[in-house]
Amino acid sequence: MGTIEKAILAVVTRDMERVAGGAPIFYAETEREMEHLAFTLEKILDGMAHRLDPLTMIIVRHA
Repeated sequence: MGTIEKAILAVVTRDMERVAGGAPIFYAETEREMEHLAFTLEKILDGMAHRLDPLTMIIVRHA
């Protein structure tokens, strides 16, 4: 039986006070910019973008 590994590759947020940690954090001023950054990083990092709340998205690798 194989194992499932997940890793947060990046965080994109509109509120820097809400996030911290080891993954790279990208700040966006608008929702449009946040979505653009998240979907661009999703392609570059070969991950999937997930919205945590209206101000934060994460890029996750599902392996």
